[in-house]
Amino acid sequence: MHCPDQRGIVTNITKFIHENNGNIINLEQHVDRDGNRFFMRIEWELNGFNIPKDKIAEYFETLIAKNYQMRWRIYFSDHKPKMALFCSKQMHCAYDILSRYHAGEWNVEIPVIISNHEEAKVIARQMKIDFHHIVITKDNKDEMEAKQLEILKKYEIDFCVLAKYMQILSDGFVSNYPNKIINIHHSFLPAFVGAKPYHAAFERGVKIIGATGHYVTSDLDAGPIIEQDIIRVNHSDSIEDLIRKGKDLEKIVLARAIYSHLNRKISVYNNRAVVFR
Repeated sequence: MHCPDQRGIVTNITKFIHENNGNIINLEQHVDRDGNRFFMRIEWELNGFNIPKDKIAEYFETLIAKNYQMRWRIYFSDHKPKMALFCSKQMHCAYDILSRYHAGEWNVEIPVIISNHEEAKVIARQMKIDFHHIVITKDNKDEMEAKQLEILKKYEIDFCVLAKYMQILSDGFVSNYPNKIINIHHSFLPAFVGAKPYHAAFERGVKIIGATGHYVTSDLDAGPIIEQDIIRVNHSDSIEDLIRKGKDLEKIVLARAIYSHLNRKISVYNNRAVVFR
């Protein structure tokens, strides 16, 4: 939850939980002094909680949230989110995600993979995940995105991950999943744009490379940043070295971003993401 900062917020929320026989197991908070905004993430156990599960949101809104002009969400840990995986030809991030999924690292279900190429078809079949090959051109973009949205609705998808999916999503598509589409890209942006960023960075003699995981918005590659990391490079590194190291970073940064999203660690306000640890 987040709201204008003022006294009594923590006291009243914890009192609400305590008086209804809830046991708080985690509480994190942050105050944005410049924006006078208070953020908090709280977990509590429902065993013996006085308010029925399907009534908690209603009670919280009436007794707490409306008094503080809160923006808030409630999630239950027994719900396993459904993730759609989008990919293209570069499969390093998709393979990493699928290996973590297969190993049971995340509380998530991946019922469908969507791609504009067929590279992922074999791995999808091996992991018994439905695969949809949808080729998008400038002439059929609206039609194909409508088809993609139908697929997401069919599988009751909660959020999407663009694992090096080399297509720009339209504003209309993104509006269906606000702060629910995660993208990964190299951290050179806005510098070194184009198809060969590492080649351009090599020519410029960069000393660091990195990766950025962020939510997708209507502004290309400018959505709220969830996770970033960097690694130092030098003159002895070849273009191949930069690409290899960059791909390694993209995998781990995207995995961290997905993990934060799955565990409801992220609160977005004014295009900035507060990521609780």
